[in-house]
Amino acid sequence: MKFLVCITQVPDTTTKINFTPDKKALNAAGVQFIINPYDEIALTRALEIKEAAGGTVTVINVGLPATEANIRKALAIGADDAIRINADPTDAYFVASQIAEVAKKNSYDVILTGKEAIDFNGGQVPTMLAEFLNISSVSVATKLDINGTVATLEREIDGGKEVVETSLPFVAGAQKGMAEPRIPNMRGIMTARTKPLTVLEPTTTETLSSSTTFELPAAKGECKMIDPNNVAELVNLLHTEAKVI
Repeated sequence: MKFLVCITQVPDTTTKINFTPDKKALNAAGVQFIINPYDEIALTRALEIKEAAGGTVTVINVGLPATEANIRKALAIGADDAIRINADPTDAYFVASQIAEVAKKNSYDVILTGKEAIDFNGGQVPTMLAEFLNISSVSVATKLDINGTVATLEREIDGGKEVVETSLPFVAGAQKGMAEPRIPNMRGIMTARTKPLTVLEPTTTETLSSSTTFELPAAKGECKMIDPNNVAELVNLLHTEAKVI
């Protein structure tokens, strides 16, 4: 069974975020980047199934050379090989189209992604990728089991959970619960250095969207304490200052 696991790198959640002077991009200076946590969950589940039933796990990333440290981490966790598409991941459409071009040439049985990246929280790549490949997709999947050519997945829906079955190949976006991310051990770190990492140039893709500007959230305002018996003042402040009513 051939797995393709899509990974991206994101700023560590403890990193202080700033933007470039023109406010059109993240200022990467001093930022610690990590593998997107949901992608790590997807990778771990792929490895678990591979270890139980055999197969290979390839990780793929759309990114510039600076992403290779985290690609090597994915190899240290247990992936067999890696592909880096040498391009700046400008938007979800671009990323999905680039990965789809690789997938079309290699006949993967299962393609896994995280449910979303924790920087932009778009959650668009899994479904776009499946659409490019004309295969089924399951988003926000918390469980994945495969029996022969049929996969059973559990996913979160409003008000509950849903169990679905689909035939291979398919795309799934992993959510918490599918697996517990692994920490690379010393043997994995050493072998990752010699595992193949193929660099491909991107194919021509139409640009459908772009970011015009980024802004940091407004600073938190002063907290005003209102006497619990003074309802009129509370209502007045919510109306005149907070402007929520």
